[in-house]
This record gives sequence, C-alpha cells and structure tokens, in this order.
Amino acid sequence: MIDRILIFFYKTTGFPLLDYFVGTFILAFLCVIVGDVIFLIGKKINGKYIKKMTTEMKKKEELSIIAYQRGDKAGYKALNKDATNAWGKNFFTMAAYSAGMLSPLPFALGWMHTRFSDVEFLLAYPLSLIFGETVGYTFTFIPLYILSRIIFKYIRPYILKNLK
Repeated sequence: MIDRILIFFYKTTGFPLLDYFVGTFILAFLCVIVGDVIFLIGKKINGKYIKKMTTEMKKKEELSIIAYQRGDKAGYKALNKDATNAWGKNFFTMAAYSAGMLSPLPFALGWMHTRFSDVEFLLAYPLSLIFGETVGYTFTFIPLYILSRIIFKYIRPYILKNLK
C-alpha cells in the first residue's frame, strides 16, 4: 500500500527525470514531517522530565556560581560537577530526540533502494573526481532532504499556528 502511494509521486509530470526529482523531494519532505512528529511526540511524553532536567541544570549552575562568588572552592567544584552532569544528561536526551527526527530516513532510503538501486547519474567534472563517474539515489536524496528540512523550518510556525 505504501509503495503505491509513494510511487504515485514519481509519476506526476510524465518526464522521468523530473518525476524522479519531484518524487524524491516529496519523499524527503514526508521524512521531515514524520521526523518532526516523532520529535514532538517524544517531547510531549517526556515534557515533565525534560523540564525537571533543565531546572536542575540551571539550579546547580546558579548555586555553583554563588559558591564561587563566596570563595567556597570545594562547594563550587562539587556543584559545578553536578551542573556539568545535569547538562550532559540534558544534552544527550536532546541528541536522542534529534536522532528520532532522522528515524524515517532509513525506511525511505530502503524503499528507494527497492525502486532505484539500478539508477545512476553521471557526474560532471570536477564532481566526478571526488565521487566517481556515477552516483545513485542516495546522492540525490540527501540534498533534497536538507532542502526539505530548510523549507520546513520556515513553514512549520504557520502549520503549528493553524493547528491551535
């Protein structure tokens, strides 16, 4: 069922090369949307935990600064270590959410492999010196995904505003 839906976007204009790029752009854009939804669901489910971590991190940071200003070197070091640990925990939690945003990509590339593994694009000089004479679907998908991510960044606020 998904194959029929996705392949539809690769048959929109009747010009094979243009259809390929239109379909790949739409697939990349769908990956951006699904990844963003996964990110938002994760934040919604863990919102209280994230807020608690952020509050703890800020509190430890403020206390370490106060200890430093009072000349309490041992207190400063202990609180600063706690603040650093809280910051690391927060950082890696957010990194995990970011990885969730990328989770649709392997599925999209896997589907593209079933359809376009034999498709090759000739590269012009000087790109051919770096990447070889030809490239496959991944070489076209990644820049279109980045473009989709940039475009989505600008239209996302309008989407969220209209959902409220």
